[in-house]
Amino acid sequence: NMYGKCGRLDDARSTFDKIPERNVVSWNTMITVYSQNGQGNTALELFEQMQLEGVKPDEITFTGILSACSHAGLVDDGWCYFISMNRDHGIKPTMEHYGCMIDL
Repeated sequence: NMYGKCGRLDDARSTFDKIPERNVVSWNTMITVYSQNGQGNTALELFEQMQLEGVKPDEITFTGILSACSHAGLVDDGWCYFISMNRDHGIKPTMEHYGCMIDL
């Protein structure tokens, strides 16, 4: 996260890729790093990879995803992820999620 906050995305990704067993916290960190640095599409690609690797998203994951959609102007995708959050993952939206939807 330190690299991400400094805008050093390559270093952040290199460190992430070296983690032998990534958990939801490490995935959330990278998704948020990309989202906060204007790389919304990369954040969404990482989210898809996370699911393919069998890591289940949590509330923080979806905050990052919805924020990524907002920053990238992906309104339709944002709505799809918002609906999927509860329907497919059983995660009830929080005020933070609704705030992301307002920004969207």
